[in-house]
Amino acid sequence: DEHHNRTRPSKIIMSTIPVFGNLKDVYGSETTSDVEERYAKLVAAFTATHGEKPDLLARSPGRVNLIGEHIDYEGYSVLPMAIALDTIVAVKVDLGADKLLVSNTDSKYTAKEFTVDPDQAVDTSSHHWTNYVMCGYKGVFDFLKEAKRDAPSAVGMRIMVDGVVPLASGLSSSSALTCATSVAVMVAHDLSFTKPEIADFTCKCERHSGTQSGGMDQAISIMGERGVAKLVDFNPVRASDVKLPEGAAFLIGNCLAVSQKAVTAHDRYNLRVVECRLASIVLAMELGVSNTEALEYSTLSQVQKLIGTLEESESTAMKHLHAGAYTSNELKEKLGQSLETLFAASEASLMVLQHNTRGFKLRDRAVHVYSEAARVLKFADECKDEPSLNKLGELMDASHKSCKELYECSCAELDELVAAFKSAGAVGARLTGAGWGGCAVALVKQDSVKKVLARVKEAFFDVRIKSGALRSEDLGQMLFASLPSSGAAILKGV
Repeated sequence: DEHHNRTRPSKIIMSTIPVFGNLKDVYGSETTSDVEERYAKLVAAFTATHGEKPDLLARSPGRVNLIGEHIDYEGYSVLPMAIALDTIVAVKVDLGADKLLVSNTDSKYTAKEFTVDPDQAVDTSSHHWTNYVMCGYKGVFDFLKEAKRDAPSAVGMRIMVDGVVPLASGLSSSSALTCATSVAVMVAHDLSFTKPEIADFTCKCERHSGTQSGGMDQAISIMGERGVAKLVDFNPVRASDVKLPEGAAFLIGNCLAVSQKAVTAHDRYNLRVVECRLASIVLAMELGVSNTEALEYSTLSQVQKLIGTLEESESTAMKHLHAGAYTSNELKEKLGQSLETLFAASEASLMVLQHNTRGFKLRDRAVHVYSEAARVLKFADECKDEPSLNKLGELMDASHKSCKELYECSCAELDELVAAFKSAGAVGARLTGAGWGGCAVALVKQDSVKKVLARVKEAFFDVRIKSGALRSEDLGQMLFASLPSSGAAILKGV
């Protein structure tokens, strides 16, 4: 084991995930004693459980998406930033063993044991937290196979997880766990991948959990950097810096309605993915593409190539797709085949069809996607030279309105929280993440942060503390300011 440890670092250097021996390199000079204590506790818990210290730690952060909701899976750019809340995965390699022992520092997340077989299926029906660990594990081997690279023999591992990204909050706790696991598994097997490679395969492998995610959450968790938001593009994945305006701050509030993406996927998240695919096929047909060819379309960004600008695409969708819902029969007639045949290859989509009773709102979904994609580019452009906070705020407000009215991915609690931010003096506010619960993000002037936080506490959170829905000592995790933080990292000797 000693020998195994000694030969590792020289190979790791090739990876573009940074390797640090110091917490300040990850969390900046403002690294608090809380952060140091958290790492010490994780190493102590690991040692108490396994009788020795971990070989390495990998950490990957949650994120807040500033603008660009539900458009990554349609191929459009988004504008997130990594936040300081993260998930740490501690690993000890068990060379002779053929088991993965997965546990959590928080005892309410029960431990589970797996074989090292990378081809084992993820038990999606259980919705167990370790599913995301298995997604991250499988992803490494899926990628090697897809890239036609030699895979090392899978080794046994003892894995302990410590996460502070609140679950089901829209801040990507699931992707933080998937990404941190993939990075840890990569290092444990002496492998080295680039950041774009990891961002790409973690997006694909997280789909083993049952949600058809679009890639933003994994890309920012892997590629985030301190001090800047990122404009993330897809196909191929790349991220460019967006410097946020001076004198501006972003506040995050949790509306306390949980949003369990994998649990409700068939009538929420995955239904939207299905609706967008159907919208792209029907729109292509309306534009004169032959049936056979149109059935090959899968995203609205592909249809945009037939039209022109995003603004033109939006008005084309308004013109060619009818208002309200399309029924299954109407679509079957239009496409010349049943929806079950069209989506036969996707279990997640078939599940959507089984549960669907309200039809498919193609126009609303397409108009949201095209208008939201345009707002992202306007937001990034506005950040370039002497940005106007009011213009940025207007774009965020318009995004929330579109998410609420056209994409229908908000909820009463989120709308109330967004309104509380606005009346407390925020320049703009919107839901962030998949929606249907979770968090809102607000843009405020730096010098009014304290005032806005106090007013939002009063308007939204006090009544919830009174009713017992929230403990007052937990408020700091539900309402806070966040700066752009760093992406995934490997820690040794901490």
